[in-house]
Amino acid sequence: MSDGNNEKILVAGGAGYIGSHMVRVLIEAGLDPVVIDNLSTGYRDFVPGKVPFYEADLREPGVFSELIKTHHISGVIYFASHIEVGESVIDPLKYYDNNLISCINLIRAMKENSIDRVVFSSTAAVYGDPECVPVKEDAVLAPKNPYGRSKMMMEKMLSDAGTAYGLKCVILRYFNVAGAFPGGEIGEKHVPETHLIPNVLKSIKNDNCEFNIFGDDYSTPDGTCIRDYVHVVDLCGAHLKALRYLEGNISGIFNLGSGKGFSVREVLETVMKVTGQKIEANVLDRRDGDPERLVASIAKAKDVLGWEPEYGLEDMIRTAWKWENNLC
Repeated sequence: MSDGNNEKILVAGGAGYIGSHMVRVLIEAGLDPVVIDNLSTGYRDFVPGKVPFYEADLREPGVFSELIKTHHISGVIYFASHIEVGESVIDPLKYYDNNLISCINLIRAMKENSIDRVVFSSTAAVYGDPECVPVKEDAVLAPKNPYGRSKMMMEKMLSDAGTAYGLKCVILRYFNVAGAFPGGEIGEKHVPETHLIPNVLKSIKNDNCEFNIFGDDYSTPDGTCIRDYVHVVDLCGAHLKALRYLEGNISGIFNLGSGKGFSVREVLETVMKVTGQKIEANVLDRRDGDPERLVASIAKAKDVLGWEPEYGLEDMIRTAWKWENNLC
């Protein structure tokens, strides 16, 4: 860690998949992260031992304000949200209660303590089924599930706080995040796991070389859905640039992806190449609500933030495979 004189950055949700990678990126950049997480989906051992860590329910009034005062926080990176689309449909109140109330508490604490910089973790789910691909930031917001709607509402709250209180916020709308820290010490660990790449790798690790594809009759080159993947370390690099951007600029909204699309079959083929294992694909019916193609336009992030991803799909799978093999 530092000598205690570095800039202190509060990382809300810093024990989760992306948040824990962010903590390491901040340390490498010479900043001092302070982590708060309720550990509902995060892991205490994902946070380096020397980093100040607080386990707390972010819906409780006062928790943010106390940390801001104790550690003289100068900026916030906010990951603390429930994120499972399917669960949000089954239990929408869980998502509105957790995501919105926690965000309100953060805004109130920042206002009370004159902290004006926050980088907010949003999602491509706010776009729903976009009419044009690649998707630009000015696309219509039409989320199709409570998770996406909760994120859209949080974006609106932060924007309104900017108008009313001078809060400066960069909203980062992620597409599909994948990969793990190159050393393999942390990675993706969701329970249950719903994402394509870790689920394929888990199948191989468990000697199950069959995998289900939901639909192969889409209007794409190989008939399977196309998605945009970005490495988690690249994603965190964008957050760091966004934090610096807010030092002298106004709020902004940016898409984060690779700007390239890969079909489900292309992902499976790349997994086979990286792992050396063969996978048999079972084709099932389409799932309701799966968009055919979701690819980000990242031109704005390149032009304004000076950000560009460095890792490709093979790198994402290779680092995720290393992490998967480190798991018990």
